[in-house]
Amino acid sequence: MIESLLVANRGEIARRIIRTAKRLGIRAIAVHSEADAGLPFVTEADEAVCVGPANPALSYRNTEAILAAAKSTGAQAIHPGYGFLSENADFARTVEASGLIWVGPGADAITAMGDKINARNLMVAAGVPVAPGTTEPAADLDAAVTAAAEIGYPVMVKAAAGGGGMGMGVATDEAALRTEYDKVRAFAERMFGDGSVLIERYFPRVRHVEVQILGLADGRVVALGERECSVQRRNQKLVEESPSPAVSPELRERFLAAAVRAGEAVNYRNAGTVECLLVPRQRDVEGDGPGTEEFFFLEMNTRLQVEHPVTELVYGVDLVEEQLRVASGLAPTFDPDALTPRGHAIELRINAEDPKRFLPGPGAIKTWVEPTGEGVRVDSGYIAGNTVTPFYDSLMAKLIVNGATRDEAIARARAAVASFEIAGPKCNLPFFAELLDNQEFLTGDYDTGIVARMR
Repeated sequence: MIESLLVANRGEIARRIIRTAKRLGIRAIAVHSEADAGLPFVTEADEAVCVGPANPALSYRNTEAILAAAKSTGAQAIHPGYGFLSENADFARTVEASGLIWVGPGADAITAMGDKINARNLMVAAGVPVAPGTTEPAADLDAAVTAAAEIGYPVMVKAAAGGGGMGMGVATDEAALRTEYDKVRAFAERMFGDGSVLIERYFPRVRHVEVQILGLADGRVVALGERECSVQRRNQKLVEESPSPAVSPELRERFLAAAVRAGEAVNYRNAGTVECLLVPRQRDVEGDGPGTEEFFFLEMNTRLQVEHPVTELVYGVDLVEEQLRVASGLAPTFDPDALTPRGHAIELRINAEDPKRFLPGPGAIKTWVEPTGEGVRVDSGYIAGNTVTPFYDSLMAKLIVNGATRDEAIARARAAVASFEIAGPKCNLPFFAELLDNQEFLTGDYDTGIVARMR
């Protein structure tokens, strides 16, 4: 097993990785920006190194500073968490070339899945369902217009190198496409340094369902169930639950088999997620009852996901520990041939943002009282006295609950939201109180438009 681990991240995910590392007797090393010096993940690590100012480009994305910190502290391995450098293939290669262990998938897998068009084509070859779309970048506006006419409107205009719900636009006709194409291309060039654009079919009503995969040290790829991620604002997730209330046993078998094929197609190792769109049957659209059966590959996230705790609670595993075991060349703690889910889990992302328009509202935390009780877990990045700064993502904590049934999990979530006390920064807890009493959510028959309908 790895003996010393540098966590190249911040906030709740750094704190969560450090917690597992210390439980396993691994020396945990944190890196932090000047703005984050007083956060819990820094003080809870065995050792901490400041790697730059608040600007993440000069700190958490500063590869030279992070590698220097690893060298000076004698770190044996680097865990990137999610975001920042977690899906940077060049950094992964550099880490390994430096003689360190990279706790994540191989750089080749990151590269293969980092370009959405290349990923789509690989999945087609692997027999994974893919939505109608372009097999190469739309070179210019005329090519995009031609492709959209062949695919059929409405279409999604996507940055081929994008991720995290960024760099996307919907066009319902040619006029809208001309506007969205230029907008997405400019955004992609600015944010990702790659203006390549993908055109694919847009489904007005859809669910977002993903599968957790784990590529084992012996070469096998296993799937640890699915997560429902359809409660979103601006294409970014707010709530995740497992299992999905929309997935039947038969559909689950197809989902998991497709996810395993996706992982095998790129010789996947370590933790990753295969994200899919689940499209309602026509009778759903007409309001004649539930029945979601058709699904399409969306993308593969070559890292640990924000929402990994719901899978942990349903399957009784510590995914960070499994990541460390894979990186160490060890077998998993579980029997891959006898994975058995139990109960239901729900995660709520507690963000420093207003609960109506979801605009960021950073500030000093005056009160921070976390809920407790059976089936309640909080993965937090802050405590009272800390300040949520405007330099990073607004996520403050993840409230995760589980129960024997979905109804029990919802009841526990409702009670936990009511007892979670946060004062200072803006907070979206009131939104969750509203959602947990929303009839559409309670029935489980919802889609990615639920938040818009609530507003």
